[in-house]
Amino acid sequence: MLRVGMLTSGGDCQALNAAMRGVAKGLSTNVEDLEIYGFLNGYKGLIYGNYKLLSSSDFSGILTKGGTIIGSSRQPFKEMRTPDENGLDKVEAMKQNYYKLNLDCLVILGGNGTQKSANMLREEGLNVIHLPKTIDNDIYGTDVTFGFQSAINIATDAIDCIHTTAASHNRVFIVEVMGHKVGWLTLYAGLAGGADIILLPEIPYDIKKVIEAIEKRTKAGKGFTILAVAEGAISKDDAKLSKKEYKKKLEKSPYPSVSYELAKKLGDKLGNEVRVTVPGHTQRGGSPTPYDRVLCTRLGAEGAKAILEKDFGYMIAMVNGEIRRVPLENVAGKLKMVDPNAQIVKEAKLTGISFGD
Repeated sequence: MLRVGMLTSGGDCQALNAAMRGVAKGLSTNVEDLEIYGFLNGYKGLIYGNYKLLSSSDFSGILTKGGTIIGSSRQPFKEMRTPDENGLDKVEAMKQNYYKLNLDCLVILGGNGTQKSANMLREEGLNVIHLPKTIDNDIYGTDVTFGFQSAINIATDAIDCIHTTAASHNRVFIVEVMGHKVGWLTLYAGLAGGADIILLPEIPYDIKKVIEAIEKRTKAGKGFTILAVAEGAISKDDAKLSKKEYKKKLEKSPYPSVSYELAKKLGDKLGNEVRVTVPGHTQRGGSPTPYDRVLCTRLGAEGAKAILEKDFGYMIAMVNGEIRRVPLENVAGKLKMVDPNAQIVKEAKLTGISFGD
């Protein structure tokens, strides 16, 4: 009998179900006696023993279904070793529930924080396989994460739709794209959507340069400008502040996000109202793209293969176009950020896109 646990942790995305299905199909095709337990609502399910035995019918018809059939929640890594309000040791509770079900492996799907907790459980002696999920594409050690391409499509659609109204009214529009710490999603959606200015967390902007880029377009007879701005975009002045100082500034800010503050400053300088559009959580919703469905099927199949071979402690990654097993200990806790000198950034600048730097 092979017993496998699964959990999805952190923010949801379009292809979590597809990835779980890939693992389940890879196992069920090759194992007669199989039990798969889904821990409900992320690590909370593993901590408090909330789970359900999943049947083959649970994995049927979910390839195209967004979200996660077993629920998700955020359980910050830094709080994992802090007892809960009742004094429960979370790490010991997770280990006890793992052993109580006599699991052979725990398949964990999630982003950076989820991965750090997965590596911690590996260090505690549990058999773990991690599948890299995040629309931010910021997990170190894999070329791409599942959910990223699906989010690009949605963010790009938002920029596409803004183009017609911006052109009709000769306006400056900001489209705020998800991404607090890294700008991969904004960079790709900005390029795909034909944004004129792209502002990323990794490339602090000078508002004077942003205004110059807008005025240059106006002088060239182009009456509108579209900015793709990451949630975590930061000005050069703010980048000089300490993390503590910047956090205080954001807490006191009258603006709901950096895009609204930027819109006000640009509007005051340009003498025209600057509009903000926030696609928000739509970027994580809906059905996964065909690309993500294929990626998740491949990642899931390799995850299943690793379990069958009893080869644990890995993230299943895409490396140079091939699915590979990457040791968790080598990647956990590392962020994959946009290099300001990356080829893709240089190419974008060659086409006339401004990064405000």
